[in-house]
Amino acid sequence: QVQLVESGGGLVQPGGSLRLSCVGSGFTLTPFSTHDINWYRQAPGKEREFVAVIHGNGTRTRYADSVKDRFTISRDNSANTAFLQMNSLKPEDTAVYYCNARWTTNYWGQGTQVFVSP
Repeated sequence: QVQLVESGGGLVQPGGSLRLSCVGSGFTLTPFSTHDINWYRQAPGKEREFVAVIHGNGTRTRYADSVKDRFTISRDNSANTAFLQMNSLKPEDTAVYYCNARWTTNYWGQGTQVFVSP
């Protein structure tokens, strides 16, 4: 059974940084490296929104305009892990951040809370 586990969230002041991790397990039929890895986030009272994606071999990435030039997505397929480096954090980045692995099936993690406040 595929599982994704996010970690690295927490409380940070505006301008600070956090690095989120997403560790995958159970990718027995199709390897982790086959899947695009997306990060989404959901703030209180808002719809879940796309943040960033990295394609299977790690050569292509795309970002939401709101995080471009501040966030960096990466992956280590040898460790079945994806990362989201978040710099210059703003209060509006406060949300639960979710990892998503997508190929023919969508898999979701349970989320990790990021809270940006003075």
